Amino acid sequence: HNKNHARSFLESVASSESVGYSSTQSSHRLLAYSDALLSIIATVMILPVAHTKFQDNESIQALLTTKIAVYLMTFLIVTVAWAAHIRLFQVIERIDDTLALLNLVRTPTKFSLMATFPSYTLGILLFCACVMVIGLIQAMIVLYGFSRPFFLNDQIQMSENQAYYKRRILEVIMRVPIMCLFASIFSFIFIPLSYIILAVVIFLPYISQCLKWIRSKAIGGENSPDSVPFYTYHPSEPLSKERVEAFSDGVYAIVATLLILDICEGNVPDPSVVKKEFDNSLIDALQEYGPEYLAYFGSFATVGLLWFVHHSLFLHVTKATRLMGLFNTFSLAFVGGLPLAYQLTHEFPRGSRNELEAVQISCVIIFFAGLFQLAMWVTALFTERETLHPYVRYGGREHTFMLAKLSLYPCVALGTFVFTCVLSRFSTSIFHMMEIGVPFAFLLLRLLVRVALAVIRLLFCPARNDLDSVPVEEEDSQLPINDIVA
Repeated sequence: HNKNHARSFLESVASSESVGYSSTQSSHRLLAYSDALLSIIATVMILPVAHTKFQDNESIQALLTTKIAVYLMTFLIVTVAWAAHIRLFQVIERIDDTLALLNLVRTPTKFSLMATFPSYTLGILLFCACVMVIGLIQAMIVLYGFSRPFFLNDQIQMSENQAYYKRRILEVIMRVPIMCLFASIFSFIFIPLSYIILAVVIFLPYISQCLKWIRSKAIGGENSPDSVPFYTYHPSEPLSKERVEAFSDGVYAIVATLLILDICEGNVPDPSVVKKEFDNSLIDALQEYGPEYLAYFGSFATVGLLWFVHHSLFLHVTKATRLMGLFNTFSLAFVGGLPLAYQLTHEFPRGSRNELEAVQISCVIIFFAGLFQLAMWVTALFTERETLHPYVRYGGREHTFMLAKLSLYPCVALGTFVFTCVLSRFSTSIFHMMEIGVPFAFLLLRLLVRVALAVIRLLFCPARNDLDSVPVEEEDSQLPINDIVA
């Protein structure tokens, strides 16, 4: 009788778990929504900086330095929350209605207050409160997910150390809310110290990884059941390539949208003004807004081409790593500053000191946006067998062309910066020529690379030209079509 009772109890437990599993759903749309929402939250941080009002006698460098630093910090902290969201849902692979509703609790409207009022305690408090709420919600998702193991990925489901995994993941997740709690407390005492603590939040995983490595070398590593998947904080730790692309696409799309809104907001002539002041001539009226439209088209082309380079890079990437994700975050933070570059390049009188500083700030923004894309490529090359398709690895037929494509914007932005220092009177014209000329450079890039390689081979190894050409073609022709179009 007791054996029958035990058997019936186990069957009821198994049936309840199967019913619970059947009520789960795929998390793809939820994750896509989260990526889009977090990309919006991160990108709109630039609005308080871009819409700063300048006085004629003010230096824009002195005025914008603090605001730009706060913008970069808030952008990076939001992306820290996004990266934590990626790892969390690499552990929890299926969801139900409860998890979906927990994930929807966001408070994006308070995030931009710290960028708007960087020296106000209330702005820091509200920002820290938002981050703490997100951290607590992620902790609740972990507790709920581990209470129903069929939500978890297969590796954790089959492991005997689920309690260890849960404790370890909670420790990692709760670090950020605890640091933000300290930052909010110190905002009442010394605001710069609050910003230092928030800056530590960005690099906390890497700091903890370094301290762990030092401790293991000094006193020996601690024995753990086995490594926690997706929470190692090793530079080669995998990140979801699809989610990195989705978040990046969201940032680029929002930046392009902000540019469109800026050009539509105050740069479209009113019909009554056209009729009264320009004798009903729309062409004459639009000429008044020529610099604004030129700055808009240049900025929009820059956003589109930086996205094109990013798309080309990830077209060749097979696996994204944590270090690549970090450089991608830095690149996106500077891409988010392009609306500021658009505002600055037509804000000031021609030939003024502020005009030169505005153009140089814009060059710096574009330079670092492109430089960190190049850093992603270099990082991928270090582990190219795991992260890159064969035809784009070092020595592959597409390697040189991809390197040239990624190097174009940093080189052009740096050259423009130097030219504006020498020819300061023509700084805006030089900058706009750069923005408009780069698309044509991209169109001719493959031809220019082939000509450059042919010249190099002719100068340094003329005897090998005939020998090298045939094997390369044969090797390329053997590549699977899936690799070429992937």
